[in-house]
Amino acid sequence: MSLTDLYDSGFRQRNADHFAAIVRVAMSDGIITEEEQTFLDRLAQRLEINPETYKAILKDYKSYPINPPVSYDKRIARLYDLSRMVFADNTLGEKQAIILARLAVGLGFSTTNVEYIVDKALKLVAEGVDSEDFEDSIKNMNR
Repeated sequence: MSLTDLYDSGFRQRNADHFAAIVRVAMSDGIITEEEQTFLDRLAQRLEINPETYKAILKDYKSYPINPPVSYDKRIARLYDLSRMVFADNTLGEKQAIILARLAVGLGFSTTNVEYIVDKALKLVAEGVDSEDFEDSIKNMNR
């Protein structure tokens, strides 16, 4: 196996694990709504999840490990990516904040201030800030 194949394999597995964690969050209330399904379909494409893996994850999402980012910086970076995806996905409409809040809790953000964080994240993405400004703004929200 070449180094490129090993890297690609590890990258695909991390994406699959990340996608499975998001499916787990979507299933936390026992169902996947039509809006959530549309979001998952688009997310799978962006994460380059092939159709076979997609079906396997939806069927048995609990068999995939949950690997939330350990560092705060990585959580913010993933929140940035998810905020951009949720914001860009117009099918979610009013449910953007609700779904992003559930995902943010899954990333390890506190339930006590997740609504505040999500509101700020969606506003920053709507303003078109880059990842660096997003990270600075989230880190300095309470200052």
